[in-house]
Amino acid sequence: MSVAICSLKWEAARSGRQRITYDSDGYHLVRFPYAADEEAYDPWRMHDPLHGATKPSKFPDARSGLIWPSHDGWGTLSAMVFWDPDSRPTEYRARFVRDPLDLSTGYDSTATTDFVPTRGGQYRTYSWQMFVHPGTPVGLKISARGPGDVKLAAPLMLAEFKLAIQTDVVRP
Repeated sequence: MSVAICSLKWEAARSGRQRITYDSDGYHLVRFPYAADEEAYDPWRMHDPLHGATKPSKFPDARSGLIWPSHDGWGTLSAMVFWDPDSRPTEYRARFVRDPLDLSTGYDSTATTDFVPTRGGQYRTYSWQMFVHPGTPVGLKISARGPGDVKLAAPLMLAEFKLAIQTDVVRP
């Protein structure tokens, strides 16, 4: 079995705070730096700043939130999100999205999940599997909601986003 992997990490303590802004779908596309660190892994160049436009992307622009699959195959998407302690949100949401910036095949969200805050920290992991294709980027989108479904700019502490593609999948 052959597997292509892209593993991204963003941490407020290392890369500075990430400003949460909401797109028209009511979610924020989480951005990831292009510089490698001890957690980042991208030998197939799926998080290359040249993907998706004529000029290179720069973190934290929206394209820095994309992974462009290097192969057709069965993709396992996983993410981890740590929210800064904040008592305002009454609900947190996360979803994986095919083409979140509508650059190729069109926005297609999947695996949306939500949860109410716990008394402790808000630390969550997410996982989903689906077919992926080189021309269709994938992204991790998040949202923090307050009373009345008001979208809040609740800060993040850490986010990781990973794609593992099994490349030898046989489709009938």
